[in-house]
Amino acid sequence: MTRHLLFLTGTRADFGKLEPLAVAARNAGHLVTFFVTGMHLMDRYGLTANEVRRVPGVQVQEYANQAEGDPQDLILARTVTGFSDFARQIRPDLIVLHGDRIEALAGALVAATNYIRSAHVEGGEVSGTIDEVFRHCNTKLCTHHFVSSLAAGRRVRALGEPEATIHVIGSPELDFHARPSGVTLDEVRARYAIPFDDYGIATFHPVTSEQDSIGRQAEQLFAALAESGRCFVTIAPNNDPGSRAIFQTLEALPKERFRLLPSMRFAHFSELMKNAACMVGNSSAGVREAPFLGLPSLDIGSRQTNRSDAPSVIACEAGDRAAILTFLATHWGRQAASHDGFGQGSAAERFVALLGRPDFWAVSLQKSFHD
Repeated sequence: MTRHLLFLTGTRADFGKLEPLAVAARNAGHLVTFFVTGMHLMDRYGLTANEVRRVPGVQVQEYANQAEGDPQDLILARTVTGFSDFARQIRPDLIVLHGDRIEALAGALVAATNYIRSAHVEGGEVSGTIDEVFRHCNTKLCTHHFVSSLAAGRRVRALGEPEATIHVIGSPELDFHARPSGVTLDEVRARYAIPFDDYGIATFHPVTSEQDSIGRQAEQLFAALAESGRCFVTIAPNNDPGSRAIFQTLEALPKERFRLLPSMRFAHFSELMKNAACMVGNSSAGVREAPFLGLPSLDIGSRQTNRSDAPSVIACEAGDRAAILTFLATHWGRQAASHDGFGQGSAAERFVALLGRPDFWAVSLQKSFHD
């Protein structure tokens, strides 16, 4: 039976996780629509709505929910309004959202209050910021839970969700990294004007509860990276409060050794990761995709606290200059064993199989707590 799936995406990161699921659903004969909002529509962050528009065979609805610097509560309110109007208009069979962003929280609220079946991807995970609060809220609001690991599944059960609604499929973005990227490293370097062969990847995002110190943290981290003498491809931060302070540091870095990019196409970023010497920062890619690819990773600060137990991930604070320099000296270019704690690249296949089960669609929309 053909179903209509509405995917909500607000960032380049969540689209990378939702795209494999949407493409698999489309290929299985389902109707797929993307509601595109958030930083996807902001020039400073690479106008990544273009990535969504390139997906063949899906419908796309765009909605601008913010201007740079808007507070998160205002963004939440606007997204609820825009998404509610659209969801009530098309009345999908399933709303699919990811993780812990403010746009996902808006989508979960709209689904719950309009009694539309919903699926939350990568719930049950832990981190050190307000993102964790949003993530657990989404778990309680959504009907189904597509989690990345057995540990995440246990946490969702601890929140009172019934076993029949918890599905361990792995992290969907690993589906993309598990296959050839389709581009060569030379093509990546040419497209993004990356002048060096030997490079690390550095990405440092704001932490909303640390706005007063995040600028200083960025200064300390990138000062240590600069001191190392190594070269880095640096991906711009997301648009959370505090991003302006990080940009001030990034824009002052020596351009001959730091190539700053607003965003990258997923195929190109995958190939870049597969050939990097290491990854540094506080992106989830450093604790999830990097271990899967055997790429040594230095996790900075609190944003990904307790997110991964992969042996190739080392953690320290942004101000720990000695630890940062030691990591770069001892782990640069040293391939680690692949870690499969978040799956083996088959999430989309499992997702589509679940959509084909009648009992998936029979779960009651009236939720109750399960002890």
